[in-house]
Amino acid sequence: MPAPTHPRLHPATRAGADSRLPWWALALPTLAFAALLALILNPSDAHAATGDPAITHLVERVQQLISR
Repeated sequence: MPAPTHPRLHPATRAGADSRLPWWALALPTLAFAALLALILNPSDAHAATGDPAITHLVERVQQLISR
């Protein structure tokens, strides 16, 4: 026995849908792209972070556990 269906009384319209994006939806990806492009164009500005020995030790320990 097929499931009963109900006809739509009002067809779905897009008039009530808000299709505008917030300002940050375009600004943040643009800012991230510009920062990455600046790093590619001038890699001497990208400095390696000095790691805390405890964090370095933790990362090494995790790598050892994963490699087993």
